[in-house]
Amino acid sequence: MICRGCAAGSATVRVLDLGSTPAADHFPLAWSAIDPRESAHPLAMEVCRRCGLAQLAEDDTTPDEPRGVEPLALRNQAADAVRTVAESGLLCGDTVLEFGSPHGGSWLGLLADRGFGPPPPGRPASVVLDCFGLMHEGRQRAALRERANATASDGTLLIQFHSLAAIVTHGQWNALRHGHYAYYSLTALHRMLHDVGMRLSTAWEFDLYGGTVLVAARHGVRSYTSPNVRRILAVENALGVCKPRTLGRLQRGADDHARALHEWLDTMAHRGECVYAYGASSRAVALFSRARLDRGLLRAVADASTSKQGRRMPGTDVPIISPRQLLDASPDWVLLTLPDLLPEVRRDYPALQGRWITDIPRRR
Repeated sequence: MICRGCAAGSATVRVLDLGSTPAADHFPLAWSAIDPRESAHPLAMEVCRRCGLAQLAEDDTTPDEPRGVEPLALRNQAADAVRTVAESGLLCGDTVLEFGSPHGGSWLGLLADRGFGPPPPGRPASVVLDCFGLMHEGRQRAALRERANATASDGTLLIQFHSLAAIVTHGQWNALRHGHYAYYSLTALHRMLHDVGMRLSTAWEFDLYGGTVLVAARHGVRSYTSPNVRRILAVENALGVCKPRTLGRLQRGADDHARALHEWLDTMAHRGECVYAYGASSRAVALFSRARLDRGLLRAVADASTSKQGRRMPGTDVPIISPRQLLDASPDWVLLTLPDLLPEVRRDYPALQGRWITDIPRRR
């Protein structure tokens, strides 16, 4: 395929293939019959041998309107990120433009508190924000150029992304999903920014999702000097994060994780122990499909989003219920599909203390 980042033809190598899976953001009504076509969408990752960008191989799905609720961890991290950038001196000027994520979440309120407002129509902004938005663009080079053009000549472009190094290190294979067209290393993003006439100024790392990176870029093609940038690039190089062989570990992780989850749930069912889950997230869709889950293994998934409640996980008969229904069920175990939610759910649902499961033991 043609690389979404550098447009090189026949340069990509497949490193993760999940076969046919359900669309990541389509949740049918709970009472509806399971249609085999729900699980008929190819899902695979490829990496470009030229620029190193990991990317979605193809996507034949039609996105539904997002129904998620912004987690507390994401809101807290946004505040931390804005504070960190401000302390670095890179929040210059007084205008801001945000390229948002379809999953919600915005930094505009945080910037408004610091005196930033929208630029005049047709004018570039002194600060341009993109927090997990760029990955949703199928035409990566064109989308990045649009963000560069929207940044004033002396302005700052801020891009936050889930680190590919973290995805590989923690075996987060189910970060791959329909509608997410790119999975960035700082190495690949540095090359992409250079191609649109911008340079890395600095970068910061945060713990969100197991490892996210926020980069600040400015116009010009001078060499970067930030110690943070050099350190992250060195770590990525040692890991081999742009190499097909390294990314190939995700395939083994996917197979092992799905098998381990099915076996654990089967063991719990034979013991008569009741297991529910929390978080009808897009990441859970591929996991539930690949692990071949049904209500006999997992009773239901609770989610705070009222628009997901009364629906089911695609490709399965596992219903999505409210947190109140989860508490009323008083399960023996609750599988948390997004570990970042653990502090929040522990605070909100103290009755479930000691029942949360964030990881399934996997065979070595």
